[in-house]
Amino acid sequence: MKKLLLLISVVVCQLAAIAQVTAKIDPIEMMIGEQAEVTLTVQAGEGAQVQWPMLQPRQQLTEGVEVIATRQAAANTFVITLTSFDGNLYHLPPFKVKVNGKEQTTNELALKVVEVEVDTTKLDKYFGPKPIQDNPFLWSDWAPAFWLSVMMLVLLAVGYYLYLRLRDNKPIITHIKIVKRLLPHQKAMKEIEQIKADKMVTSENQKEYYTKLTDTLRKYIEERYGFSAMEMTSAEIIDRLMQTDQQALDELRQLFMTADLVKFAKYSTMINENDANLVSAIDFINQTKLENQPTEEVVKPQLTEADQRTRKSRRVLKALIGTVAVLVAALFCYVVYTIYLLLI
Repeated sequence: MKKLLLLISVVVCQLAAIAQVTAKIDPIEMMIGEQAEVTLTVQAGEGAQVQWPMLQPRQQLTEGVEVIATRQAAANTFVITLTSFDGNLYHLPPFKVKVNGKEQTTNELALKVVEVEVDTTKLDKYFGPKPIQDNPFLWSDWAPAFWLSVMMLVLLAVGYYLYLRLRDNKPIITHIKIVKRLLPHQKAMKEIEQIKADKMVTSENQKEYYTKLTDTLRKYIEERYGFSAMEMTSAEIIDRLMQTDQQALDELRQLFMTADLVKFAKYSTMINENDANLVSAIDFINQTKLENQPTEEVVKPQLTEADQRTRKSRRVLKALIGTVAVLVAALFCYVVYTIYLLLI
């Protein structure tokens, strides 16, 4: 009797040491595309080492049934989420779990997947599956176009400010004048004609006559030969003109000598002497004149320093406005092209 009780005790202990692994599915019937959960439960002693099945997402347990996710709900519980897209009655193979290094097998399961009934007489009410679409808005895709648009607006503001500066900075308008001028001999002859018209040859004021006549000759010589005859004495002028016609120079020397006597020594001359000196002046001009010279002179206006600074600043403003306009146009084209690529 004692031996029988001891045998029963040993058998019970061995049965208690063997782990039990069970599996259940919920629900056992679902619509196509829905999800079902398989729960694996291990009944073992405290501290038992459990190794659950290694399943990956999208792995098929059997053809038509695939794994979505797995998770360990508790120390002795493991949950497998399944789905199926084909209507059928599926037989799920037993799951293998290792407990303390020994492989245990669960019970078999079944899963029924029910398809949606479609009224084939009213197909126009049903639409086919739509293609997979990306998220219509990703900030990383649109950020470059956005910030470039902001930069374009800033450049437009800068360009408008520069335009206002250019508008307020009035332009310096200069006109190049073409002035018709008389040749030196023409000016001298015109003044001599005026002396004749004023009848200064017969005037009692001989000093005024000779002063006017010699000043006319000095101006002519100064413009014709290019030296300051107005500031030179009669002798100095004659010395500078030694290369001209000797006869004309002798007559000019006599004229200047008579003029100096009249102006500084109160010398009185006769009318015929005055006429002779006038003729000598005309002869000298005719013999030394240069014809076929340009009678038009281009006069360019002289700008002040302030005007020159204004012109320079306007050129700089125009260059900056042009640069900003090119940058804005380039940014606009790039932003439009980027948006087009994002929308197609």
